[in-house]
Amino acid sequence: MSSQSILRALPFIAILLVVVVDLITGPRVGFLALLTLGPAFASVAGGVRRTALVGVLALAICVPLAVYDGLLGRTSNYLTLAAIVGVTAASMLASRLRNRRERELANLRLVAEAAQRVLLRPVPRRASDLRIALSYTSAAAEAQIGGDLYEVVTTPEGVRILIGDVQGKGLEAVETAAWVLGAFREAAYDQSELAGVVERVETSLARHLSGEKFVTAILAEVHDGEISLLNCGHPAPLVLRREGVHFAEPQEEALPLGLGALGSPRPKPHRVPFGEGDQILFYTDGVIECRDRNGHFYPLAERAHLLRGADPQVALDALRADLLRHVGGPFLDDAAMLLLRRHPG
Repeated sequence: MSSQSILRALPFIAILLVVVVDLITGPRVGFLALLTLGPAFASVAGGVRRTALVGVLALAICVPLAVYDGLLGRTSNYLTLAAIVGVTAASMLASRLRNRRERELANLRLVAEAAQRVLLRPVPRRASDLRIALSYTSAAAEAQIGGDLYEVVTTPEGVRILIGDVQGKGLEAVETAAWVLGAFREAAYDQSELAGVVERVETSLARHLSGEKFVTAILAEVHDGEISLLNCGHPAPLVLRREGVHFAEPQEEALPLGLGALGSPRPKPHRVPFGEGDQILFYTDGVIECRDRNGHFYPLAERAHLLRGADPQVALDALRADLLRHVGGPFLDDAAMLLLRRHPG
């Protein structure tokens, strides 16, 4: 039985227990006042009408129990009936306010998800000699939507990739992601150097971001036999070759996007061998920061063998399924993964 089903049954269980205990003990202890637990519990998971019906049920049961206990007509019984009516009214109000708040949160999340779907348009499954797979797992329903972003474009300079994670959550994060993606999509075609693309994105963010907001990101450009990576404070991508697996750690530390005003020089892209049959997995921190029930982080490098399948998308789906098994419950942060596999041209 699900937790929601248990919550819905709880008011009736509470009333039943009060009836049983009162029939056993009689009027000596005075359990009738505990019938107020029925409408109180009903407001936790039910609507206004359901809460009212549970309150009426509690009143209907209180009268024959008062007769059984010999309390009918006494002041204590009238006080019990008044308590049931009062608690039912308060519970109906609480249920109404809770339902309104839940609708507001649901509508806000739907708007954020719709905006994010518009921003995160489908990536091409093939680009040049690359095969591309994508996995995006939204956070739990009770968590706010995150600001993960990704893009793959084919430009005159080659295939260029962006993956990033906006600090914060909610509509503000989605808005920041829109600025980053818009600037990248424009600059990726105009700038001959990857560093120039980063500077354009940084300039765009400087006009919009305030305070200490930032975006961790990796920009990549695929060349013959290698791939250029410019890491702006983002988790290092995982490179898979026949001879082994390793993280492509940046040679120089770089600040996240949006912190350029601090004056730190932007490092140059570093090149990583990327030949036929090689793969590279880009991901957001929602992947490596997932914990199991014992608090252990997801061991991404140890599970990289799941990406050796013949079809990149099927292989990435297998990794995602393993990630879900590791968590064993809802995600608390969005998790995006982008897998590139090099095939013969």
